[in-house]
Amino acid sequence: MPELDAEDQKLVTLARSSRARTRAAEGAAVRDTDGRTYAASTVDQPSFQLTAMQAAIAAALSSGAEGIEAAVVVSGEPLLKEASVHAVRDLAEHAPIVLADPSGAVLEVLR
Repeated sequence: MPELDAEDQKLVTLARSSRARTRAAEGAAVRDTDGRTYAASTVDQPSFQLTAMQAAIAAALSSGAEGIEAAVVVSGEPLLKEASVHAVRDLAEHAPIVLADPSGAVLEVLR
């Protein structure tokens, strides 16, 4: 897999931290078109569930983000969840979506 630039590596670090802090299945982080970053973890409540990416996108949107430059999911699963990909694509058709394992190793980059 290609190496990530420093800004995308920062997203991996934020996603890993969010996942570890909450002991969630996934952590995610996004960078908006203004360069601001948002991180979140999986939400699994009786009344609603969000993938980590959906939660990070929701945080970005609720803070006024108008677009996404890049997105990262850290997961023990080998594939990105379809709902996570759709959440990013709703805002950015061509933003890279990085899937990394819990150690931060990049498994996949969707463009």
